[in-house]
Amino acid sequence: MEKSIIELDNGDVVGYDIDLGNASLILIKSRKAYVMCGYLNMDVANKFGDIAGKITGVKTIDDALNANIIEISEEAKKKGLITGMKARDFLNKLLES
Repeated sequence: MEKSIIELDNGDVVGYDIDLGNASLILIKSRKAYVMCGYLNMDVANKFGDIAGKITGVKTIDDALNANIIEISEEAKKKGLITGMKARDFLNKLLES
């Protein structure tokens, strides 16, 4: 597992890259929210009231930051976040509040 601190415009986030053999599980977490790869489940994020965005097709943390959000949790919608935005922008928007 690789853990890295990532400096964004509005604060720092923590990236996790976990090698599962055939692919990596990628997660980028801020204080209030996270961006997850396709290995993780949005239904569960909604069940727990998480602010989450989902990305797919990424192999690295850098790929993940530049990927478009394809699905967001109900709590993320309440914060004015939308699908299609870059993961970096998704996290930055939450860090500014």
